[in-house]
Amino acid sequence: MKLNPLFKTVLSGAVIALLAMPAMAQKTVLSVYTALENDQLGPYKKAFEAANPDVEIAWVRDSTGIMTARILAEKDNPRADVIWGLGASSIALFDSMNMLHAYSPKGVDKVKPKFRSNKNPTTWTGMDAWLAVMCYNTIEGGKKNMPKPTSWADLTNPAYKDAIVMPNPASSGTGYQAVYAWLQLMGEKGGWEYMDKLHQNVAVYTHSGSAPCVQAAKGERVIGIGFDMRGAKEKTAGAPIDIILGKEGAPWDMEATAIVKGTKNLAAAQKLADFAVTQSAYEMYGKFYAIVGYPGMNPSPPNYPASADTAMINLDLSKMGAERARILAEWTKRYDSKSAPKK
Repeated sequence: MKLNPLFKTVLSGAVIALLAMPAMAQKTVLSVYTALENDQLGPYKKAFEAANPDVEIAWVRDSTGIMTARILAEKDNPRADVIWGLGASSIALFDSMNMLHAYSPKGVDKVKPKFRSNKNPTTWTGMDAWLAVMCYNTIEGGKKNMPKPTSWADLTNPAYKDAIVMPNPASSGTGYQAVYAWLQLMGEKGGWEYMDKLHQNVAVYTHSGSAPCVQAAKGERVIGIGFDMRGAKEKTAGAPIDIILGKEGAPWDMEATAIVKGTKNLAAAQKLADFAVTQSAYEMYGKFYAIVGYPGMNPSPPNYPASADTAMINLDLSKMGAERARILAEWTKRYDSKSAPKK
């Protein structure tokens, strides 16, 4: 029987569609936990999926503190396949608790040594580093006769009463890295004494690392202790703020990538770990951060402090993660009364 040409065309299309269905059905959905900023999620997902069309990212996103607590709560029944964009101090804590799958991504040897675990095979890789800075509103500071600070110590000046905003360290990685750095720089006793005095000048502790510099940029507060890149972004947009690195040194942490032990999608998770250390991935990170883990790559965002990389204090990320619970418990007991309500 001779088939109608139109019917043959339709039949051929149907056969092709049927043959394609198994391939479509094989796409792996990765549950990826992150604390990346919302404007990063789309570009990162698009870039990875373009390079790996058989894998789809399903983001689970919240602030560093909340994501860290969630991953710890899920320790015995992990829900995440991969962590892509969470503080390395938190990931180092997970590593110490045997929660990560050891895997050396292809090309990891090209990454700066500070931006990868010292184990072989590696258990995590660093992406980019971010710093805690002071954002000072020059107009509001002038109106209120509040001088521009140059050091962390300056922030205890009674002139700044209720003029400072900073992140709650239990919610924000930027907040925790500042608290941990102060304790390291000033010693346990001196660090808490410093924060007792600082607390007198803090109007509110936010649950976001970006919010303090945004509030300073808007003139809602004179000084915001916050996320370096948000400060640079606000200044570039025209905000009357100066971005200040405390002369004692800059608190910092880095975003990192790790595979969660027990993932049922290991092959796809390894593809993401491989992608996360490619040169193209670091170029992408460099669109959002000034300090990245690929040698010779030095993004220079407008209005970003030129000496930021040399201002980074010496930190033990493993210790920073291991002491997290103790430090946060003490901080909460002392200062949580000024925290903003949680949404």
